[in-house]
Amino acid sequence: MSTRVRALLFLAAGTEAGGELIADAYHRVSSELAGTAGLLGNELLRCRDEPDRLVVLSEWASLADFQRWERTAGHRAATAPLRPFQEHAAPPRHGCYEVVATHH
Repeated sequence: MSTRVRALLFLAAGTEAGGELIADAYHRVSSELAGTAGLLGNELLRCRDEPDRLVVLSEWASLADFQRWERTAGHRAATAPLRPFQEHAAPPRHGCYEVVATHH
């Protein structure tokens, strides 16, 4: 039996304007990924305590679906708009995040 999985992509906006840029990029990527096999939906979340930190949470039907998509040639191109904002430092251990946007 496959178990649904959730993948997290940690992002750093830097400024309030950066948060708007991330939201725009999120919507572009989500539109591009609409209909991807195994992708059940995703959400853009903003940290309540550090509003310049955001997370994209995507839900997949199975780990195999996520890994299959990750290996496709289009994966990097489809997610490129979010790449400049990707948080490379260690993500926070915990936080309270509010939903900014959702795609299903």
